[in-house]
Amino acid sequence: MAATTRLPSIKRYFRRLPDPRVAGRTQHLLLDIVVIAICAVIADCDDWSDIAQFGVERESWFRRFLKLPNGIPSHDTFERVFAALDSRAFQRCCLQWFAAVGELLSLGHIAIDGKTLRGSGNSALRPLHVVSAWATEANLTLGQVVVDKKSNEIKAIPKLLELLDLHGALVTIDAMGCQKEIAKKIVDRGGDYILTVKGNHEKLLEDIQATVQKALDGELPPGVARQTTTRDDGHGRQEVRSYVVIEDVESLRERRSWAKVAVVGMCHSERTVAGKTTTEVHYFIGSRRMSARKYAKALRGHWGIENNLHWQLDVSFGEDKSRIEEPQAAENFGVLRKTALSFLKRNPAKKSIARKRKAAALNTAFLEEILVGATKMVLPGLRWVKK
Repeated sequence: MAATTRLPSIKRYFRRLPDPRVAGRTQHLLLDIVVIAICAVIADCDDWSDIAQFGVERESWFRRFLKLPNGIPSHDTFERVFAALDSRAFQRCCLQWFAAVGELLSLGHIAIDGKTLRGSGNSALRPLHVVSAWATEANLTLGQVVVDKKSNEIKAIPKLLELLDLHGALVTIDAMGCQKEIAKKIVDRGGDYILTVKGNHEKLLEDIQATVQKALDGELPPGVARQTTTRDDGHGRQEVRSYVVIEDVESLRERRSWAKVAVVGMCHSERTVAGKTTTEVHYFIGSRRMSARKYAKALRGHWGIENNLHWQLDVSFGEDKSRIEEPQAAENFGVLRKTALSFLKRNPAKKSIARKRKAAALNTAFLEEILVGATKMVLPGLRWVKK
């Protein structure tokens, strides 16, 4: 009961969420609908019917801190409300819930990447493709923007960046986001960038390769090039990554077009699995002068968005199997999943995400622990700027 008395604080961050319904024609409070949905998705519910059923089974628990003037909403009500709810306003409320728990510090490292919600498509609609910003140190989604198809990530990323105050942040994006306009927007908003470079920028790639070769041949001045190597062993594989970071961009023909560019570099990866070795080489540009070890950490950390966000959404939340097709409803259910995942990751119990969800479904005390415990922790500064 002690933890339950603290749960009303959840409601504080959703009171200003605009209600999309017609005033005077509603039976259920928007606040009740949102809080039930968040709790239910944490507790192993993956569609609207699951959420409504969880509400019915836990109605007495919800009545401790929700009004529920007409009982638990039906699954149709949940679906209709979330299909009409402003997704950006909903994201902002979720993020402010986390951000309100202490002094705001540096944002740290933000990885940006896209993912397709494969089950959201049908014969008439393409599956939603969502670009997300992931705070790698806090294990928290900072925002998402939906695009029609993957080629539109170039247009979606600037919209996503506009949602955040990037002061002090280091933003990493793969080759799709290696665009002059995106680099400029990150710098203009107070951040730094590391962008992967591939054949879509032929001249830039050629210049980086030539600079790296000079560094490896010892043709650059002392101290200009730095190197580091990392090794990972586990699960039957070995991986060695060698990084070269060069603080010399004078040979870049287009250097004046890339905002604040200060570094070029290369990562050579050698991976051995079951006795078979494969190699990959990646090139990048960056705007922040820092050690090769820090570049290695950021580049390696970027792929945490795949393992800690995208993989978890598919494996622990069944996102790819979800048949929610209405675009706005699918987008908002994505926000519910990511909010739930952030709470679950911050709970210290030695269980997988899937097992934590099942435990929360079976035991409201553990659900309370997840909700209250996560908001007691001070996170890196998470600031929305769009009102």
